[in-house]
Amino acid sequence: MEEGTSKLPTHCTDTDGDYAVLQWDTREDCEVRQILDRIADKWSLLVIALLDRRSLRFTELRREIDGISQRMLTVTLRQLERDGLVSRTVHPVVPPRVDYELTPLGRTLHSTIQSLVVWTEQHQNEIARARSRYDIRSDAS
Repeated sequence: MEEGTSKLPTHCTDTDGDYAVLQWDTREDCEVRQILDRIADKWSLLVIALLDRRSLRFTELRREIDGISQRMLTVTLRQLERDGLVSRTVHPVVPPRVDYELTPLGRTLHSTIQSLVVWTEQHQNEIARARSRYDIRSDAS
């Protein structure tokens, strides 16, 4: 092992700074992989997108995200809060009111997600054509 290279399993990037396909470790205990798994999750992406412009209550988020269960929204929000991407504010009223909003770190992630959405919109027709060609080939085999 090179001098200065961490022996910890969570140290996943290369030490020479060059980009490589395996820039991060594929082991489950790799921190980069864990973060990517979290932010690339479909529910997390939707929550981050919805919280871009304003804070929302739990019930507003649940109403806006088609197909998410109460439990899954709770888990997703807790994970995003733990990662420092979402903040939770409890207001001392009856009934209790809880608001969620993006943190400054979460806002930086939103701009990256927005780039992905723009790319998808620009290439959706190409992807649809590729899917059709693939399906035709698969059906013929």
